[in-house]
Parts: sequence; C-alpha cells; structure tokens
Amino acid sequence: MRIELDDPGRADVLALLEEHLRQMHELSPPESVHALDVNGLKAPTITFWSVREGNALLGCGALKELSPVHGEVKSMRTPAALRRRGAGRALLARILQEARSRGYTRLSLETGSADAFLPAQRLYLSVGFTYCGPFADYQPDHHSVFMTLAL
Repeated sequence: MRIELDDPGRADVLALLEEHLRQMHELSPPESVHALDVNGLKAPTITFWSVREGNALLGCGALKELSPVHGEVKSMRTPAALRRRGAGRALLARILQEARSRGYTRLSLETGSADAFLPAQRLYLSVGFTYCGPFADYQPDHHSVFMTLAL
C-alpha cells in the first residue's frame, strides 16, 4: 500500500469522488453536504492524497489549512468494494503526520450523522478525535457531526 500526493482530477480518483458526492447527496439534504468537488479539492489550501495497492485505488483524503495552527480532514473515502483493508486508517495517519509537521495544534472534521457514517466516526474516535461543536464556517446541523483532535 502506498500513499502519494495525487491529482483529484485523475480519472479513477475523479470516479471515486463522484461516488462520494452521490452518496453524500443520498444521505443528506443539499444544504448539509459539505464534501468538496474536484475543483474544491484543487484549492491552494488543500493537500490531496490517494492510497493505492498496485494499480488499484484504495482511497483518497485531503488536508485543508484553516489557519496556521488548525487543519481540517476532507474527502476521506474508500470504494465500497475495497473497504476493511486499512487504507482509511493509513491515510488518516498520513494526514495526522502532515498536520503535526506543519505545526498545527488542532485538526477537525465534519462528517454525517446518519448510521452510514458510524464506521468513519469510529475510525476517528480510535485515533483520539472527540465530538465538538461546529468550527470554521460550519453551522449547527443535525445532519452533521463535528469532531476535533488536539495535536
């Protein structure tokens, strides 16, 4: 398994991101979908990685700089057929490593509140994230769960 900086517009990554956005819109109303599209993931404040095994894309994720000391985990996704291989955990470890190397003191994230998001919440809890209120520009929303980790 290798984790590398990648282009969110790469064909297989783009397909995974489109799957991600489709599912987010199936599970939450439009105003509660905070997933970024490919253009959003190309912003200068975002670093984007993919996880691969051979030529197979196992997942993707990003780190967004909110301030010089605060980052946000974005677009963590693994294809449904390739889950439970450790790609998400490995990618999250890489994002944590990068956040620490940048000197961030806090890393936060927003995920959904539906049952489909419970595995993601368990992953984040397992590395020390705790539930919190909205951060940055987010507003309270019963479709969103906010989590944070002091680094």
